[in-house]
Amino acid sequence: MQPNVHNVGEDDDPIRPAEQTAADWLIARDRGLTRSQQAGFVAWLRADARHAKIFAELEDTWTRLGELRETVPAAPDQAPAAAARPGRRGKIIWLATGLAAAAALAFTWVNWSRPAPAAPDYSLTASTDIGESRRLTLPDGSSVELNTESAVVVRLTETERRVQLVRGEANFQVAKNPVRPFIVSAGVVAVRAVGTAFDVRLQPQAVEVLVTEGRVRVNNAANGASLLTTPAAISDEPLLVAGQRAVVSTSATSATSATVAVLGPAEIEQATSWQSGRLEFVATPLASIVDEFNRYNRHKLVIADPRLAARRFGGTFLVGDHEELVRVLEADFGVVAERGATTTSLRLAP
Repeated sequence: MQPNVHNVGEDDDPIRPAEQTAADWLIARDRGLTRSQQAGFVAWLRADARHAKIFAELEDTWTRLGELRETVPAAPDQAPAAAARPGRRGKIIWLATGLAAAAALAFTWVNWSRPAPAAPDYSLTASTDIGESRRLTLPDGSSVELNTESAVVVRLTETERRVQLVRGEANFQVAKNPVRPFIVSAGVVAVRAVGTAFDVRLQPQAVEVLVTEGRVRVNNAANGASLLTTPAAISDEPLLVAGQRAVVSTSATSATSATVAVLGPAEIEQATSWQSGRLEFVATPLASIVDEFNRYNRHKLVIADPRLAARRFGGTFLVGDHEELVRVLEADFGVVAERGATTTSLRLAP
């Protein structure tokens, strides 16, 4: 079921219905979006330039309050959190309409002098199917967004936060906590952060790490040795910083030094577009475009003409809409498509 999109009359305030719809989408995304829901979410974001801003502000507020809940204790006369905690939906709707009250309550919590109890251990296993995405909000205020056909195992303890990327790709928004490092293992590679945002993709013979905020260490998971090389004049330790992507070639038992590249804003937008249900390409070989589309669709595209593979194209598409790509190739680039039950073959017209 799609979240309800509220109609706005001539005399209505257009912001309040948008806040409610943003809350509905936030709930749906936490639970995991189907392909049809992804399309609906992207359409809602595109319908009004304010929608993305409202959604981002609501998500940020919820994350910040999540951080407060972990680090600050309840007052002595307050019931245990598990007994008094309302449902997820109720919380988000309350956030959309009562941020001032939340700020006042947070101030009271922060100024309570009793030491916070140790956070209990937490574990979670989560996955997505082909074409699905799913956002996980962790008790420490961090979030994990799973891309298509991905899986993670999460384990939080008093001293550290660990996530194993079993397959696929995930984006991590890490809440700052210097005494509890956040470590993502992907095969033989371990990515260590304190408070930052980064993307990790596990492939058969490589691991990609893209940092969009802050900085991380990229180490060999077995011995802890850095897989980065950084001149001593720049840093005392090798670090991958915002705007950089590292590609580590791997085997089943070892990893080589990472190849690091600096990405521009357009390249970062292209690499992270899946998080909003889109695929963006700029002068990209068709072979790479087809590989990317096939990650998100059970119906596979096949390049049946070798002359097509290296030809470069660009455009923006919904992740599940391979048919739109085929229509564009047919209409504008002289490509003939042969559609079957499970595959579509692409070749140049005679």
